[in-house]
Amino acid sequence: MSLSVRPTRSVRLVFLGAAGVGKSALIRRFLHDRFEQKYTRTVEELHALEYDTAGAAGKVRLEILDTSGSYSFPAMRELCIRHSDAFALVYAVDDPGSLEEVRRLREEILELRGGKSAPITVVGNKADLTETEGRVLLAADVMGTVEGEWDTNFVEASARTGGNTVGVFRALLQQVNLPHRLSPAMGRRRDTVPRQTGKRRPPLKKNNSCILS
Repeated sequence: MSLSVRPTRSVRLVFLGAAGVGKSALIRRFLHDRFEQKYTRTVEELHALEYDTAGAAGKVRLEILDTSGSYSFPAMRELCIRHSDAFALVYAVDDPGSLEEVRRLREEILELRGGKSAPITVVGNKADLTETEGRVLLAADVMGTVEGEWDTNFVEASARTGGNTVGVFRALLQQVNLPHRLSPAMGRRRDTVPRQTGKRRPPLKKNNSCILS
């Protein structure tokens, strides 16, 4: 009896937004369930995770691209926008300017993709902040614009506390028609932890794998 090779589907999620809004922190919280208080500027990091769905659907390679907020290489940004599957546009609830950057990025994505609707989720990070702690942008106000005017997904989350970070990725996975159970965070918590090596690897291309039933 011949053995057939099951196909591998590749899906790329891209995180875009102004510098310092917490793109890397959201991804780190989701993948590794940790938060680093000290801010480190990101150049670009690609996180690749491969899953076996244990069924006829085959394997799924999930790529999460963490981009720089400085956009030093516009040609590279344009290329990633054209060839990615879903976008998380991140702003910080204590920074109105970062929401304006999200607005600009959304317009750029739609323009580069020929005006077609794009799978975008707008993410408000630092949701744990209260108005006395610096919150300026209220969820209800932003939601009215994002869902009402832009017809786009909206999620608030907190990388610092971990609140609703799974919800961010759940929304993105829904947009690319992947089951919620493929969420790396949910999968690890339900099944097992990522494989660890003796030596600490550099942050670029962190690879984890698990099998989901």
